[in-house]
Amino acid sequence: STGSSGINAEYGVCVLTKCVRMNMLTSEIRRSLKELDLGLKGELTISNEMESTMNSVFLDRVPGNWSARAYPSVLPLGAWFADLLLRIKELEGWTTDFALPNVVWLAGFFNPQSFLTAIEQSTARKNEWPLDRMVLSVDVTKKWKEDFNSPPREGSYVHGLFMEGARWDSQSGMIADSRLKELTPACPVMFVKACTVDRQETKNMYECPVYKTKE
Repeated sequence: STGSSGINAEYGVCVLTKCVRMNMLTSEIRRSLKELDLGLKGELTISNEMESTMNSVFLDRVPGNWSARAYPSVLPLGAWFADLLLRIKELEGWTTDFALPNVVWLAGFFNPQSFLTAIEQSTARKNEWPLDRMVLSVDVTKKWKEDFNSPPREGSYVHGLFMEGARWDSQSGMIADSRLKELTPACPVMFVKACTVDRQETKNMYECPVYKTKE
């Protein structure tokens, strides 16, 4: 159901799940660093796990016990930790007033598919459409995150996607050749909405594959 805060059950479950996983990750980071600190002070015996964490930090790599609880990422530790802080800040924005942000950072989810599924579920429930007939439709806007003052009535505006080997030309509204030295140009905000498969517009549409990391 939709509360006075404006967020519905599907999005609520999605963000709460993200909060739980983030708490598990940060708790593990805190625990392992505290144990390593005690080990280096001689108050605990250095274990194999402590040694592995210490070596990873020294080599600017994400420790295995952190990455096992984290989201897909190929960043070195310094950039990974900066990215982690941005994800926590994004979550704080969700939970401060528990409302759908004007534009959602899709890549900031542990599992982006869960949010896309929530869009389908929310639209199906609102319009009383069969969930097994729902599909997603994506329109690339000409605007950036800062240009939006409110979320859409249905679906969601999302940002945080990049292209590789091409770029989005906002003037023509089409994919264009990438510019020199622009390896991964950012995409404008995208409007993701759901509809039944019989209402899906497929003419002049390109099904572009999307990847969580560069690997």
